Amino acid sequence: MTTLAHQLPQLTRANGIDICYEIFGDANAEPLLLIMGLGAQMIHWDDEFCRQLAARGFRVIRFDNRDIGKSSRMSGGKRLTALELLKLRFLKVPVAAPYRLADMARDTIGLMDALGIRTAHLVGASMGGMIAQEVAITFPERVRSLTSIMSTTGNPKVPGPTREASAVLMAPPPKSKEEYFVRFGQTWKVLRNGSFPEDEALDPERARRTFERGLNPEGVGRQLRAILASGSRKERLRNVKAPTLVIHGTVDPLVHPEGGKDTAVSIPGAKLLMIEGMGHALPIPMWPQIIDAIDKHAHGAAVKAA
Repeated sequence: MTTLAHQLPQLTRANGIDICYEIFGDANAEPLLLIMGLGAQMIHWDDEFCRQLAARGFRVIRFDNRDIGKSSRMSGGKRLTALELLKLRFLKVPVAAPYRLADMARDTIGLMDALGIRTAHLVGASMGGMIAQEVAITFPERVRSLTSIMSTTGNPKVPGPTREASAVLMAPPPKSKEEYFVRFGQTWKVLRNGSFPEDEALDPERARRTFERGLNPEGVGRQLRAILASGSRKERLRNVKAPTLVIHGTVDPLVHPEGGKDTAVSIPGAKLLMIEGMGHALPIPMWPQIIDAIDKHAHGAAVKAA
């Protein structure tokens, strides 16, 4: 198998919208879909991270969720207000949303259909983990294994983000390219919740690539509404049949570590890996542990299925 096979980004029609995707690895390898989180383009699955996964014998597919990067931009939905959040928390008044996580799960299935993939390993980070959970609940026959990273169940009893992480999440969009670059570095410093010089050195280049692919602040707002409007999956997660691995950082400031633990106890037979010192990010020093865990879990699931 050649681990250097690489299919450049392209668009395909899926679930009635355009999805931008990119593939690393051999066409005959086991398909593994990477689903990214809130407001994050597919390139937040770092190129080298994808190549290392492909080298483990996977056909790695990353893609832009709807409303981000090069995928279709939707419409509707005003900027989320603090009043709406308070009503949701204390009065249980639902947040209105143009679409929900279930629609994004159907995007994922639509992409698999467009690529001729009957079943795949799913790896989702943050909101991507929520989408992957939704796929595993609703389309169990399409999921070979599930890996949910730094995500949660939607259970309102799970503690919320830190004040600093909340401020990052709710900050108004930057008004210039220069402000965006500064904000990018500040945001990831908060989310990583520690000192990671290798990643910090790459932040300017990552910010440039993200900016050049195109920003969509309104889309990020709609994605946040989708999360809040979708409610809790905790009860439905009992029905997940796919072998499941939950990975979470012990110092995650955005999705509390209890969110990972709640995910693991809600899915029958799920394994939990807590990574010491990891925040809400995939820092380079922790790649070996994360990639090893995904590799062992997904290939182990494939062996059991055979």
